[in-house]
Amino acid sequence: MCCSRNTQKLPDTGLWESQRSGRAEASGGAGDMMTQVSRSRPPQPTLGSEEYSLYSSMSEEELIQMAIEQSLSDSTTGSQTTAHQKQRGSANPEPNGPTRRPSRPSHRPPQPSNRSLQAAAAAQTPNPDASSGVLRKRYDGSYFQTAPAVELNPIEEMIKKDDAAALSDLMKSGRRLCEANKEGWLPLHEAAYYGSLHCLQLLVKAYPAAIDQRTLQEETALYLSTLKGHLGCIQFLLQSGAEPDIVNKARETPLYKACERKNNEAVKMLVEYRADVNHRCNQGWTALHEAVARNALDIIDLLVKGGAKIEAKNCYGISPLFVAAQSGQLEALRYIVKCGADINTQANDSATALYEASKNGHDDIVEFLLSQGADANKQNKDGFLPIHIASKKRDNDNIVSMLIPVTSRVRVKRSGISPLHIAAERNNDDILEELINAGYDVNFSLSFDRARLYEDRRSTALYFSVINNNIYATRLLLEAGANPNIDIINPLLISIRHGCVTTMKMLLDHGANINAYVATHPTSFPATIMFSMKCLSLMKFIMDQGCEADSCFTCPYGSGPHPPIQDQRRDDIPQDHKQPKIVQFCEMVSTPELSRWAGPIIDVLLDYVGNVRLCSRLMEHLDSYSEWDCIKRKAEPPRPLTHLCRLKVRSLLDRNRLNLLDTLPLPGRLIRYLSYDHSVSASCGTRGEE
Repeated sequence: MCCSRNTQKLPDTGLWESQRSGRAEASGGAGDMMTQVSRSRPPQPTLGSEEYSLYSSMSEEELIQMAIEQSLSDSTTGSQTTAHQKQRGSANPEPNGPTRRPSRPSHRPPQPSNRSLQAAAAAQTPNPDASSGVLRKRYDGSYFQTAPAVELNPIEEMIKKDDAAALSDLMKSGRRLCEANKEGWLPLHEAAYYGSLHCLQLLVKAYPAAIDQRTLQEETALYLSTLKGHLGCIQFLLQSGAEPDIVNKARETPLYKACERKNNEAVKMLVEYRADVNHRCNQGWTALHEAVARNALDIIDLLVKGGAKIEAKNCYGISPLFVAAQSGQLEALRYIVKCGADINTQANDSATALYEASKNGHDDIVEFLLSQGADANKQNKDGFLPIHIASKKRDNDNIVSMLIPVTSRVRVKRSGISPLHIAAERNNDDILEELINAGYDVNFSLSFDRARLYEDRRSTALYFSVINNNIYATRLLLEAGANPNIDIINPLLISIRHGCVTTMKMLLDHGANINAYVATHPTSFPATIMFSMKCLSLMKFIMDQGCEADSCFTCPYGSGPHPPIQDQRRDDIPQDHKQPKIVQFCEMVSTPELSRWAGPIIDVLLDYVGNVRLCSRLMEHLDSYSEWDCIKRKAEPPRPLTHLCRLKVRSLLDRNRLNLLDTLPLPGRLIRYLSYDHSVSASCGTRGEE
């Protein structure tokens, strides 16, 4: 149907009929957010104390329905009769012409009529009252309103029965049957619509000038016959001189509709009577587009032999070959290519047929296009290649494997994004592994223009895998040589935020910076500590891995007064403030979310620093709870000698060798102490051993 073709391509679902209504490219984003939809229970009816004793045995649905019945019975005597008369009056025939159910234009679903409502009601309930609309009860206890009876138009009833004799008698009595009703329908249209050939012949003979008259939807008798597939009526109208190229409101011709309905005989007749095979609907589609979309080879052959243009494009630049590729119609595609269609045809957005076939997962179409020399290095308007779009869809391994050898790595680099990024973002692990095995650069970074589409300015495929908490993909990339320290926000910080120890260990084992900072949100201490403050066990794990904690206790204000903490939101930052303020550790733990955990946080960090002085703000926190007095005493210098020796030994080892402490030729108790085993620290880390 023509008016539904307001798009260029089919979306990824691959269903033709439901996809021509909209085309949306999947765009990259920072991540999908899940929303929970709460379903509220319908309001319960409120009953008075007197009513409760009477109706307590009835269900809630019966109570509601009883109220509806009472309301209907109160209003039936007055308003129902008037409303029913209006309904019946709308179905009464006009003085000078027949009346039928509302017109059913081809470009939208049929509108229900009174007769169809009545038929539906009759099918749902036994013995409905057909004389008036009343409330009836179904077998399951629910209620419904029956539709009132529809008084059929005598002329329409004659035509439906193809009673040409009765219709002839009516005409002999002086009744004029050449006047339209309020919808513009003539009895001629009724006969064409219902396929009543004898009545149609009688009406055309009586009123030959009305053969091409149109309804209010600009539909001719020939169009209506083609719409319903009445071949005898089509042939008679054409033989009687009906014009085959009169269009309806959507600029659809009978030939166009015959192709849409896959009616070979109707197409053959219309082509024989010189119907315009290259006529375009209001969206630029031709009959050939319709035939190709439905893989109707016989009709395609008729149209091409009748002069249909192979390279005809609609208003979006889509040719029949493009339609065949995006809808997965291989037979139609083969025929169109055999007729000389351009294999590298591009739509207005520069997408190729190969791009669309890759997008929709049509393996056989991709294989055929590549065998015919389709160019896999043509970009669409967004700079994406077929291999990019193929990497978006799960289970597209075969298509990706076909595109890898024919895709230029230089073109991929120019696009500013690697298919690795897309596969990692969509968690398509099989495709990701295939691309890695094919030699795609695991450290390829997004271009500036593409990275700025993400709020966190991510740049590597590794970041996509870590933020998706995809352990398998993260391992694949790291083992292939991915550098965990390229992104502005270190993927290690994301794994800390997720609390995924497995990912953290993998990143650290492959050289992730344990003392990573965030350039856009500068702090005076490592961001790894900032991201783990809300989980003390996680913070201790970070510190055990060699994170530097001395900077947490280096405050520029020392024991002096500190300025008040300002809630610096984006709206409060002055326009001339070019460099963001560096956040101190004491300011961070003073925030409402962390202030009540300030003592335990300081306690953990003190185990990994030597002689330090707590600033006045940290002292205020420790003084606020009597239980934190021991932490304050712990911070007083000098620290135990055993503790200082432990720090010295650990400082002589780089972070990568801290995990090898158990291999040193030292007593097990000492190794456990150096590794911060709490059972050993409690006995060794006392002042008595100094």
